[in-house]
Amino acid sequence: MSDLFSVAGKVIVVTGGLGQLGREFATSLAKAGAKVAVYSRRPVTQDKLDELFPGLGDSIKVYEASVTDKTALEAATEKLIADWGVPHALVNNAGIDSKPDGGAEQNAPFEVYPQKFWDDIIDVNLTGVMLCSQVIGAKMAEQGRGSIINVGSIYGLVSPNQALYAYREKRDGVPFIKAVSYAASKSGLVNLTRYVATYWAEKNVRCNLISFGGVKTGSFDKEFVDNFLERVPMRRQAEKGEYNGVVQFLASDASSYMTGSNVVVDGGFTAW
Repeated sequence: MSDLFSVAGKVIVVTGGLGQLGREFATSLAKAGAKVAVYSRRPVTQDKLDELFPGLGDSIKVYEASVTDKTALEAATEKLIADWGVPHALVNNAGIDSKPDGGAEQNAPFEVYPQKFWDDIIDVNLTGVMLCSQVIGAKMAEQGRGSIINVGSIYGLVSPNQALYAYREKRDGVPFIKAVSYAASKSGLVNLTRYVATYWAEKNVRCNLISFGGVKTGSFDKEFVDNFLERVPMRRQAEKGEYNGVVQFLASDASSYMTGSNVVVDGGFTAW
């Protein structure tokens, strides 16, 4: 049974693999025996790589490529194939959101929300997933195997509850609205996942979505966390490492007959 869940020897791409969750995924998969290719829009020195992934230098490589730049993605993928071969799995993890401590424009009411921020977030969170899936998925399809794992959110399934953020206006005197762009980008992944899953099904390239709930990062206001946890049946946020298992499951042969699915891992948030 342990062999069924094994990713040993598999080549796995993790986009945004230097971020908080991406680093967790890359580390966990490398420790499980995978060769992990991190796609990053920023170059990384060897010293920095050793600092981020201590003791895993032989199992993790960083390739410079923005998920919104198809030419860069193609070049990085060709280099990866030359180094390690065609990937077995792709984790589309790279994503952005309006910053909670950003300017008022980023978190403005819907009526006046600037298109610039919409464009930026849709470009990375939705178009970026499409481009990575095009480039890397096509290589997998040529090999007749592969697993694409899209990283979604509960806000791709339900609309943000603006009541969670109402304390900000009372505290700061400025309206704070959870913006439409993040939710729209993550809901778009639901059907992008189904499309890719059915398109490449006969090529044995699977595509699934994971819809995550809140993660404990220490970067959120206590008021927000308290409000959020009132709506989570398990009464806590996820620890950063608690999503690693479902990522490995979808990258492994244990999920070989699973495609077009949305795996919700949210502590029960969407069950209410």
